[in-house]
Amino acid sequence: MTEQLLSLYQQFEKDFKIGAAINRRTMQSSEEVIKKHFNSLTAENEMKFESVHPYEDEYTFEISDKMVAFAEKHQKAMRGHTLVWHNQTSDWIFEQNGGLVEAETLLKRMKDHIDTVVGRYKGRIYSWDVVNEVIADEEDKFYRDSKWYQILGASFIEKAFEYAHLADPDATLLYNDYNESNPAKRDKIYQLVKQLKEKGVPVHGIGMQAHWNIYDPSLDNIRKAIEKYASLGVEVQITEMDVSMFAFNDKRTDLTEPTEKMKELQSERYQQFFEVFKEYKEHIGAVTFWGVADDYTWLHDFPVKGRKNWPFLFDTNQQPKEVLKKIIAK
Repeated sequence: MTEQLLSLYQQFEKDFKIGAAINRRTMQSSEEVIKKHFNSLTAENEMKFESVHPYEDEYTFEISDKMVAFAEKHQKAMRGHTLVWHNQTSDWIFEQNGGLVEAETLLKRMKDHIDTVVGRYKGRIYSWDVVNEVIADEEDKFYRDSKWYQILGASFIEKAFEYAHLADPDATLLYNDYNESNPAKRDKIYQLVKQLKEKGVPVHGIGMQAHWNIYDPSLDNIRKAIEKYASLGVEVQITEMDVSMFAFNDKRTDLTEPTEKMKELQSERYQQFFEVFKEYKEHIGAVTFWGVADDYTWLHDFPVKGRKNWPFLFDTNQQPKEVLKKIIAK
């Protein structure tokens, strides 16, 4: 039973924080697991642009306020996710007079948003994912062709960090991305942050989302990514970790529970990942899971609608899997 198990976060307390993404449901349904095993929390969706700033003159902080209060009640640190992203961003910010907004107006809107959101939680959120996923996946492209980029070019990235730093000078500010261990994308992320650092932009860390699976990426590529990012003198955080039971191109929908082979592979991978994290603990500030237990995960319908997944260290009954005991015992 969970009560008899040592705490996951306490096991790594001297190394890095252990975090979980939470939402309105899991704050209640997973409260006991959260209290025992995690010491850092991230709002899964509730601090994203469209959630807190749906209209130009309207902010909706009710749920995010409750999450920060929940974290403080249980003496958990809180991460902020995310300020500038191409997705889950209210359409109005890019619009003006029936067309795309002018660059100067968009910058002002971005600053107002960052000032208001970061300022509201100043001193209560220790780290922000400031800019999210601006690197293109295509090897022959550098930047994602988002509306931010179309209107402002790459300058919006440094401005976002500058504005966030002014709003809370003590927060650790991260650039956050997925496929971060893929060598081609890794090198572009490295180049982006290197350029920002050389300009004196206050970027303090790189978030490796770590949406991994039981086959990919290789441990070698993960190690090389951590080493390359850390060579910039920035903190590395694992920000959105889950370990899918399926390879990305596996479209099966027939499984109602994982096979024994899947469970074995996941157990092996999780143990290996935590060995790598321990190996690079001087560079890693936090390891955050993108959820708590297998009863709720965004992967239930991604990338295949109607498919279940089992990506965490706690099962659908919120009981610890055997691998959790192995990780804590090491």
